[in-house]
Amino acid sequence: MAAANYLQSEDQFLCSICLDVFTDPVTIPCGHNFCKNCITEHWDTNDQYLCPLCKEVSKPGEVPCDVCTGTKLKALKSCLVCLVSYCETHLEPHLTMSGLKRHQLIDPVENLEGRMCTEHDKPLELFCKTDQTCVCMLCSVLDHKMHDVVPLKEGYEGKKAELGKTEAEIQKMIQKRRLKIQEIKHSVNLSEEDADREIAEGVQVFTSLKESVERGLNEVINTIQEKQKTTEKQAEAFIKELEQEISELMKRSTEVVQLSCSEDHLHLLQSVQSLNIQQPPPTKDWTEVSVHPSSYEGTVVEAVVQLEETLSKQMKKLLESELKRVQQYAVDVTLDPDTAYPKLILSDDGKQVNYGDVRKNLPDNPERFSKCAIVLGKQSFSSGRFYFEVQVKGRTDWDLGVVRESINRKGAITLSPQKGYWTIVLRNRNYQAAADHDVLLSLKSRPQKVGVFVDYEEGLVSFYDVDAAALIYSFTGCSFTEKLFPYFSPECKDGGENSAPLIISPVRVN
Repeated sequence: MAAANYLQSEDQFLCSICLDVFTDPVTIPCGHNFCKNCITEHWDTNDQYLCPLCKEVSKPGEVPCDVCTGTKLKALKSCLVCLVSYCETHLEPHLTMSGLKRHQLIDPVENLEGRMCTEHDKPLELFCKTDQTCVCMLCSVLDHKMHDVVPLKEGYEGKKAELGKTEAEIQKMIQKRRLKIQEIKHSVNLSEEDADREIAEGVQVFTSLKESVERGLNEVINTIQEKQKTTEKQAEAFIKELEQEISELMKRSTEVVQLSCSEDHLHLLQSVQSLNIQQPPPTKDWTEVSVHPSSYEGTVVEAVVQLEETLSKQMKKLLESELKRVQQYAVDVTLDPDTAYPKLILSDDGKQVNYGDVRKNLPDNPERFSKCAIVLGKQSFSSGRFYFEVQVKGRTDWDLGVVRESINRKGAITLSPQKGYWTIVLRNRNYQAAADHDVLLSLKSRPQKVGVFVDYEEGLVSFYDVDAAALIYSFTGCSFTEKLFPYFSPECKDGGENSAPLIISPVRVN
């Protein structure tokens, strides 16, 4: 019998779902006990919150009365002194008995032990702002005596206000990220549109070129074939004429042979005399006649020259189209006087720069160039694309381009991408892309206005002859990690020949 009672007692500690000893046991409103995870998973897989044993519908979140036996009713209050939750019936003593009336009642909660100070076994009714923890009355006068301690409600309201701010900040962050997603998607759409447009333009251009090549090839073949046919016709006419003469000569040869075989003396003599048979029939002098093979030299070359002209026209159209596209990224650039070499003269509107005769007494601030005739733009760029135009008309020397923020501004300067300069220069009437090994540029015309375009993310710096709509040079594969500034150098006056100013011009789409 004792063994039976022991087994029955042991069953009371087994979860009826997992059939194992309770882990983190909970009591649902109907009074039955289960492991917390077991009943949670059971309810997650069912539409209704049914008790697995009695099938009673239970509402999650309700706290059962700790005093009820059998079916546990819903608790109405929890006592922080007794650490017990009471239904309406079992709460009655706390409402009527004078000793129990002093107990602190709160809305029903689970895990009342967690609301008690583990050190002093007193309710956690204060909040230490210094240590950011809940404490009891004894804690406030002992371990937290010199701390900023407030009632739990005040701490709750303060923390709730902080949480409200945190939530508002989180919502702002969420909104920013949603806007960033929209921005990224928009960028992808724009990129896709650009890609489709470029592909369409590429297909059109290369189809046109392909047709031009095929047309040129057909014309070359037809020209050569026509020349060959002419040669063949001439040869055929000569051969026909020669064959006719051969036929006449063979006929005369037959007559001569027949006559020479005659034994009639009189007949032979009379026939030779009357027919003049000893003379060959009239023929053409073929000594100087010949058929010369047709000359095909220059046929292919001429076709390629025409193809090159077609390609040049197509290239010009493409460059005009490209220039129009980059001009859409025009920015307003003005010169920064704080960077200007002391001999440079800047216009009041910050759009023109020239080399002066007098070195001005200016502060040698870190931004200023101390030895070279250089000035930078005020505006800096660390992302995206930008474009500006500079009039260089009437100048024999100049530098233009962009530079990174950390370039050396004191003493001698070396223009190269490795040093942070992406520039083209005019020196002694020669155009060069400034690098460790300068690239000499062969231009069809002298630019009067130069356009500078930068794609920061793409690592591209391109220079254009604006009036000719021609690409001068491009630095590609650049790696930009700093702010970029527009760069200008009018160089010295060169005996007065280089006296015209560099002028930042307003961008007008051609």
